[in-house]
Amino acid sequence: MTSLSRELVFLILQFLDEEKYKDAAHRLEQESGFYFNMRHFEEMVTNGEWDEVEKYLSGFTKVDDNRYSMKIFFEIRKQKYLEALDKKDRAVAVDILVKDLRVFSAFNEDLFKEITQLLTLENFRDNDQLSKYGDTKSARGVMLVELKKLIEANPLFRDKLNFPSLKNARLRTLINQSLNWQHQLCKNPKANPDIKTLFIDHSCGQSQTNARAVSPVTNALMGGLLRPAGFAPLGAHGPFQPAQGPLPTALAGWMQTPAPVAHPSASAGLVSFNSSNNAALLKRPRTPINNPAIDYQTADSEHVLKRPRPFGISDDVNNPTANILSAGSTNQNPGQSSFSIDDLPKAVVMTLSQGSAVKSLDFHPVQQNLLLVGTTTGVVMVWELGTREKLVQRNFKVWDLKSCSMPLQASIASDYNASVNRVIWSPDGNSFGVAYSKHIVHYYAYHGSDSLQDKLEIEAHDGSVNDIAFSFPNKRCIITCGEDRLIKVWDANTGAKQFTFEGHEAPVYSVCPHQKESIPFIFSTATDGKIKAWLYDNLGSRVDYDAPGHSSTALAYSVDGTRLFSCGTTKEGDSYIVEWNESEGAVKRTYSGLGKQSVGVVQFDTIKNRFLAAGDDHMVKFWDVDNVNLLTTTDAGGGLQASPCIRINKEGILLAVSTNDNGLKILANADGIRLLRTVESRSFDASRIASAAIVKPTPMNTSCASNVTGVTNHGDCVAPNGDSRNLSDLKPRITDEFVDKSRAWKVAEINEPLQCRSVRLPDNVSAMRVSRLIYTNSGCAILALAANAVHKLWKWQKNEQNASGKATASITPQLWQPVSGILMANDISDRNPEDAVSCFALSKNDSYVMSASGGKISLFNMTTFKTMTTFMPPPPAASFLAFHPQDNNIIAIGMEDSSIQIYNVRVDEVKTTLKGHHKRITGLAFSDVLNVLVSSGADSQLCTWSTDGWDKQTTRQLQIPAGRAAAPFADTRVQFHRDQTHLIAVHETQIAIYEAPKLECLKQWLPREASGPITHATYSCDSQSIYVSFEDGSVGVLTATSLRLRCRINPASYLPANPSLRVYPLVIAAHPSEPTQFALGLTDGGVHILEPLESEGQWGTLPPENHVGPSTISYTNNLDQYQQ
Repeated sequence: MTSLSRELVFLILQFLDEEKYKDAAHRLEQESGFYFNMRHFEEMVTNGEWDEVEKYLSGFTKVDDNRYSMKIFFEIRKQKYLEALDKKDRAVAVDILVKDLRVFSAFNEDLFKEITQLLTLENFRDNDQLSKYGDTKSARGVMLVELKKLIEANPLFRDKLNFPSLKNARLRTLINQSLNWQHQLCKNPKANPDIKTLFIDHSCGQSQTNARAVSPVTNALMGGLLRPAGFAPLGAHGPFQPAQGPLPTALAGWMQTPAPVAHPSASAGLVSFNSSNNAALLKRPRTPINNPAIDYQTADSEHVLKRPRPFGISDDVNNPTANILSAGSTNQNPGQSSFSIDDLPKAVVMTLSQGSAVKSLDFHPVQQNLLLVGTTTGVVMVWELGTREKLVQRNFKVWDLKSCSMPLQASIASDYNASVNRVIWSPDGNSFGVAYSKHIVHYYAYHGSDSLQDKLEIEAHDGSVNDIAFSFPNKRCIITCGEDRLIKVWDANTGAKQFTFEGHEAPVYSVCPHQKESIPFIFSTATDGKIKAWLYDNLGSRVDYDAPGHSSTALAYSVDGTRLFSCGTTKEGDSYIVEWNESEGAVKRTYSGLGKQSVGVVQFDTIKNRFLAAGDDHMVKFWDVDNVNLLTTTDAGGGLQASPCIRINKEGILLAVSTNDNGLKILANADGIRLLRTVESRSFDASRIASAAIVKPTPMNTSCASNVTGVTNHGDCVAPNGDSRNLSDLKPRITDEFVDKSRAWKVAEINEPLQCRSVRLPDNVSAMRVSRLIYTNSGCAILALAANAVHKLWKWQKNEQNASGKATASITPQLWQPVSGILMANDISDRNPEDAVSCFALSKNDSYVMSASGGKISLFNMTTFKTMTTFMPPPPAASFLAFHPQDNNIIAIGMEDSSIQIYNVRVDEVKTTLKGHHKRITGLAFSDVLNVLVSSGADSQLCTWSTDGWDKQTTRQLQIPAGRAAAPFADTRVQFHRDQTHLIAVHETQIAIYEAPKLECLKQWLPREASGPITHATYSCDSQSIYVSFEDGSVGVLTATSLRLRCRINPASYLPANPSLRVYPLVIAAHPSEPTQFALGLTDGGVHILEPLESEGQWGTLPPENHVGPSTISYTNNLDQYQQ
């Protein structure tokens, strides 16, 4: 909340105090966190109301916020414990010890032991430190003095201990002034107005006299407020429905009386998500108060919200100033991109005919040259813009008409046509949804190429389905809204309905799911201009307000999710595009330049975090988000619709806009043109990435064929179909076409530094082999864990040479270190870290890393490098770590003793232990689509576990090829494909593709023996390639779906010649958004970034379809056919 919202709370607190609603006042103090009532706190402590004391404190701080907060809670719980001992009530004392004081044992085990030993004493005063303890009353008094000092010194209570100076009945005065103002606006003001309600605006009835309006200042229309005997309950879906119970912090700021703005109808409050209120911050380190080894983080060094949640990992992080070890940092504001007006996509690069009018557009979130299009005739298409090829087209068709409702069947019978209202990609790009003008939505799985899989057909609404969106409250969901005035939430896996939200009085026009402070919610807008917000519950809407001009409005957040915009058009054709002040609950700025007679609803989009674009008046109009004046326009050479559909890709370099002649124009900036030319030069499209929808072989009884045919070179694949015959027994089918292609195609060989782009990351720290390596999720940094248990972080800076600030081989990054100069080093206990198994996992928001090197597991703050906490001392030691994809506070921990611990960081406890392996755990991978965890171990075994009940579902043994002896403790790693269904298993002898959850082995690839064992492998970010490193120093690039080697990168291309030193990669990591970039962690401690030449744009070319080697033979038989 901002100052006005905060002041409103103080006015309400004053009113409650004046009316003697003490309990309500104290609850508002606690829930708002704005005013800490020390007198009320003293009364509770003096009376020993310990539960109420802690509940009241929870509105202002948590036990692990800083050293002051920890000391406050410790003193209170210690006093409660001593009073139980003094009463000889040992059962209660033990309960307090276990439930309340145990939390401090993680920080000071000796202190906890000493407190525990008090149970053995007949009188705890026999302890020297407690010998002066008097009676209960005096002890509470002494403690209260200490608590007051701690509270006053605690930065979290700063500005919260003093109530502002207000005149009496200030809220009544403001209401009087408002009523006087309303009365002055009456057309026929009465001399003595009768104010009967505050629930609606005042308006005088027809006056019998020509009485003049009374002064709004001097006349008090509203007398003293009478205390009501009771409040009548509001309707279930009334316009101002109260929340049933306290609202989460994220929605606590919806204001019912917004401040005036430029458009009176737009003076609606939106959800109060103050951008500075990063309430979901990881809580402060739970380190003992008297432990000098670890420096406390306090509210002085990092911002802490008034109501931080319990210890856990959040989705937000602060970025205090840090020290860069090498020069060259810039002063670029991280909140904004480095875009300029010249970077706007305004150059027309192509026109594509669609056959009918375009209704909706969406760019792929990863492959940003893929465009999804929906038309008014119900046609859905996927275009590859680089090659100008239509990859997929689907016409409107009801998949199962018999199961549809009678109204839909009747509608289809009278007119089978339907328009697409909205198309949208899922956030990962593995699927997309289509909303039609007749009742239904279609949900497709898409993994590249022309392969499109029907997943769900849902009869979602009566009449038109106006919008569709994806959300992830706890699992993937589809959100729809429609003409029937409803919003519905569906399970994206099963199609089952999860929620139905009622309350709109007009057709719902759009939905906008979002998440703040780890709380997911949904905005909805209706054709009557009403805006509502919903949590994923059945408690009704949290708000009811009007969009500017009561327009049909769409809402959209900036790319970074910090700024909220809306654009809409009234029935009269007036259009508004505005930014909302979420903390004030009002329109922050209204952008000028939209037409007053728009045809249809104006569509808009955001460009990075810097610009807005809208289709209006046969043009595309652009605004700087921080300036209300129109920045520039383009008519794209003419021919645009009056209110065209527009969509901009994630990087802001391509813009698609609809035309009058049933077509599309693609506009680009310089980077967009470069992207399209790069793709065009490759002469292949998403469909030729070997069809990412993997073809399943004939079902088999074993996980992989036991009769694995010997393979002697890179690029051959074993088909696990169980066929035991020799290949010579099969009849070959040779075609001239494939022979010609095979002659032209060969594996690309990268042998020299000039054939690729590479950079070795600078390092002035002692070199030790790299055990683990990962890109941050933002793609702007790389984190390495060395064998000596020390982490190293390299960051790329935003500058003119690197506008995105992302990792690149073209620019040398900086070895980063915080101002404190501390190293991020793991606990090593008594073990030699070089002999230990190292592991780490990075939180989704790059804020924290959990890591271990044979000792305790450490949780580090990635900004400060400080140790937040340590836990799980060995034995056994952790050997692999993985965050739960839906909850950063749940971590799967693979152990050296072959068990898997499911650990809850928030409550500091192991939820369950999974047992199914026989040797240490070497790999863990979650699927948020299947809700499973796949584990792998040094026993070459794979297991599938349900994340709902943690039951074991499937076990499969990796098939080691004949003649390939594996090391007794060889690692087996697992990683899910982007479709979250297929996964690769990486072993030193092979790469294998499995399908979860049954773990059917679909393909297996064996390296040539000359390369030595596989050391590591990973999917590219788009899952279309697999990067494989070998002990001879080479790196292979496989096409993921066919497991065909298409490029071999020899060590001479990135390593300097040194015959006396054997250096090779131990780990390989793929960039999170650049499919052709990967990093290598080497045995000599070096980290290298590799990318293909810009002129090439990729690692090699795809082998011709069905190519199986030098002979280009595809073998088939009359029983089975397996894909080579």
